[in-house]
Amino acid sequence: MKKAILAVTVLVVVGAAFSSANQPPMAGTIVSEASVDCGTKKQGKKESTDLLCQEYTVRTPTTEYKIRQEKSSDKTIIPANTPIEFTIDKSKMKFKANGKKYEFLIVATSAIGADTK
Repeated sequence: MKKAILAVTVLVVVGAAFSSANQPPMAGTIVSEASVDCGTKKQGKKESTDLLCQEYTVRTPTTEYKIRQEKSSDKTIIPANTPIEFTIDKSKMKFKANGKKYEFLIVATSAIGADTK
């Protein structure tokens, strides 16, 4: 009995790993961009400067994602209404826009109801 449970557990874990790695890209649209606070940078013993990161809202037919830059050093702005095809790997969204690859952290998700479309 224990061997059967172990075998099923291994199959589920391996299946989940392969399904996330081989998932087809999903279509979405970047609908908004905002600059948000993402930490501070120390410039001396007592001085610090706030760092800003770009946060985007990506909308699909069923879900809305809030994504944010991992590093504030990448200052590229992606315009609103840019269509993208993305994949999700753990808490990161990977996509191409305007011929350049991006990787963003997913900071929030929400379902889109029939009344918000």
